[in-house]
Amino acid sequence: MELRINRRALAGLGLAAAVAASSLAVLRIDSGTASSHREAPKIAGDPRNDNTDVYAFVSPDKAGTVTLLANWIPFQEPNGGPNFYTFDTNSRYNIKIDNDGDAQPDVTYQWTFRHEDKRGTTTFLYNNGPVTSLNDPDLLFRQRYTLKRITPGGSRTLIPDGVVAPSNVGPASMPDYGTLRAQSIRGLPGGGKAFAGQSDEAFFLDLRVFDLLYGGNLSEVGQDTTKGYNVNTLAVQVPQSDLAAKGDPKRNPVIGVWSTTDKFNGSKYVQVSRLGNPLVNEVVAPAGLKDAFNALPPERDADVAALVKRVTDPEVARLLEAVYGIKAPATPRDDLVEIFLTGIAKQNGPIKADLNSQVLNKDAAKLRPSEMLRLNMAVPPSKDPNRLGVLAGDLQGFPNGRRLTDDVVDIELQAVAGAALTGKLVPGLTDKVDRNDKPFLQSFPYIPLPSNVAVKQR
Repeated sequence: MELRINRRALAGLGLAAAVAASSLAVLRIDSGTASSHREAPKIAGDPRNDNTDVYAFVSPDKAGTVTLLANWIPFQEPNGGPNFYTFDTNSRYNIKIDNDGDAQPDVTYQWTFRHEDKRGTTTFLYNNGPVTSLNDPDLLFRQRYTLKRITPGGSRTLIPDGVVAPSNVGPASMPDYGTLRAQSIRGLPGGGKAFAGQSDEAFFLDLRVFDLLYGGNLSEVGQDTTKGYNVNTLAVQVPQSDLAAKGDPKRNPVIGVWSTTDKFNGSKYVQVSRLGNPLVNEVVAPAGLKDAFNALPPERDADVAALVKRVTDPEVARLLEAVYGIKAPATPRDDLVEIFLTGIAKQNGPIKADLNSQVLNKDAAKLRPSEMLRLNMAVPPSKDPNRLGVLAGDLQGFPNGRRLTDDVVDIELQAVAGAALTGKLVPGLTDKVDRNDKPFLQSFPYIPLPSNVAVKQR
């Protein structure tokens, strides 16, 4: 499919993309978390099922493939033993793809987990000697997983007995953690790779935005709040044809991506966490709707008027006016409906460009507005990625998918100030955290190795 992208029309898109995603930032001062970390009352008490971030991008080193990556279990203190960080064996972890625009999953990658625990009543240790491989007998506790690919036509097991990369206990226990990570990456039938295991918390930002917008005078910036913490990562790298409608990424290059966690409640699986675009549940949904949003399938988003109103009339713009004197943009914000609920296409709304809506697919269904992270797989990887993504003219960046390097917080702060409408950035409006503290890797799964140093010592 030929891309018809008006770069001028998209120049401020990255700014606009985040107005809705920041609309409650100063109202939930007690939440103290990032992206979708602890974003709702119920999931805050269930960290193993708390999905924190979703990333979707064209693989920079593997032509014709896409990498989908999702994280769970926020704010893992590296030294948090003796029981480290495990996926929930009573849950299903999903990365879902809608490729025709009807807001229903056409492809689902689903992980389930089981314990292999050899400690019994003999020891409290995670390992009783240096661990040099995933099968090392000194590793006394490990998790195994089954990975399935599910479509409306049925389910196929891709990996029946994968091994999760363990928590990084420390240099004495795991002298070469990179080897353990490498051994945990599995090949997939028909091409592709999969990974499950602990990683560095790669979402970089200063969370003091919750303290009345960085202290009310931008004095509280420059501190990477998530520095030193870890998360648990699930990822796949698969051919674009595995994701595109009718297996044809040339005719149908746009996909929508989100993740969910389904927890078994004793009689059935119930969705308890959901994440597409960053920061949506924290700072768009009011407190009384946050748990409901986590349980909601995308196909029902457009029916919830109270949630749609948080996009068309974002509250934080008025708060910025009250705190900083920055005049709030006029409402309704139809551009934000396009960005978050329909994808960007000329026929969808005021942004006169075609970028990442499923209506651009030749075999699209009738479009159902829904919140998800949308990616045009036909946009090639940037040779020199810009952290501000589309805002800086880098069309492979957020909100066209999301890369690990995308600075979604700075994009969002500028959007809240109305820069998407004026075409001018507000000087100094930044959290001054522009990159992750650890470099990203050059190959799958790209996210850095987990830290083994206590956060308070960093």
